[in-house]
Parts: sequence; C-alpha cells; structure tokens
Amino acid sequence: MSTNFKIEGPLLHCASACIPLLRRLPDWFGLENAILDYERQVEELPTFLAGADGSVLGFLSLKQHNEFSAEILVMAVHPEQHRGGIGRALVEAAETHARSLGIEYLQVKTLGPSRPDEHYAGTRRFYAALGYRPLEEFTRIWDADNPCLVLVKRI
Repeated sequence: MSTNFKIEGPLLHCASACIPLLRRLPDWFGLENAILDYERQVEELPTFLAGADGSVLGFLSLKQHNEFSAEILVMAVHPEQHRGGIGRALVEAAETHARSLGIEYLQVKTLGPSRPDEHYAGTRRFYAALGYRPLEEFTRIWDADNPCLVLVKRI
C-alpha cells in the first residue's frame, strides 16, 4: 500500500488515465457498457486523481445535478491500494470542492443490500464510515437484478 500519494484536481479530460483502473476492478465494474458510459462522462466531469511515482492509484469524478447537490458518479482505487487512505482522501477532496461551490448535499449510488455481495457490502461500509447515509433503494434506476442504493451526506 502506498502512503505517499498526492491528490490532484479537479481536472478535466482524464478518462484515459482513469478507465484502466475500472478494468482492474471486475467485481465492481464488470459491465463493458457501464465502463464505456463512465469513460464518456469522466472525460467531461471534474475528476480528482490520486497518484504516486507517475502512476494513477485512484480517481473520483463528481457530477453536479443542481445548485444544491452533486454526485460521486464513479470512484475507483487500484486493488493493491485498497484500505490505504486513497478513497477517503479522494472523497474528502471532492467534498471540499463541492462545498466551495456552495453544494449542500453529496450522493453516491451503489448496489443495494437486497442483493447480497461482499464487495459492495464493503463499499457501503466505506461510505457509512465517511458519514453517508442510505436514503432509499430503487429497483428502477438500474434494474431489478441490480438494486440501486442512494446514499447521501450533508456537507
């Protein structure tokens, strides 16, 4: 695990540096259509990069929905760097940036608990530890086989 990483951002046009990380995380990002959709969106969204020694170790892209709210659209951390503080640092950087824009609420969507999955259970614990709370689980945002849990935080 790297402890000497640096957070940069928000940056634009960095999909080419970010998308390879999604492909290293098939337990979270296993659908090719979803990866391609993220690639299009990340290219245009403010994105924070965590890097060390010229390598991208993690990223987070932020999507503003309106003057009051934004969403952590996608975040990924290199699998060998999990639990090393990179995810927390990326979320903190995004929250600081969002507050500077006057945004009051951040949301994140993840697989809901009605579909048991150990990887996503860890994702939900990660966000809970950062103060994100479940708002509601929906079966029509993605589909019935992939229930979407919306987590929110007042920042």
